[in-house]
Amino acid sequence: MRGTWTDERLDDLNGRVDDLGRRMDAGFDRVDADLRSLRTEMNTRIDSVQRTMIQVGGGMIATYLVGFAGLIATHA
Repeated sequence: MRGTWTDERLDDLNGRVDDLGRRMDAGFDRVDADLRSLRTEMNTRIDSVQRTMIQVGGGMIATYLVGFAGLIATHA
């Protein structure tokens, strides 16, 4: 390896570093877009699970109340 840094070599290094920075920025932009997409998909799925839990819970409570009312009606 040469021990001296000429202006031409420094300019070449600067260009390589700039190119590396641009490639890294593009890579981070892709990762950011992927994470945003994943977050949106996960939020949609969580909302769906919450809705299902509420529906099942409501159905269980309604079934319990109807059964309890039937029990009271048969013992009255």
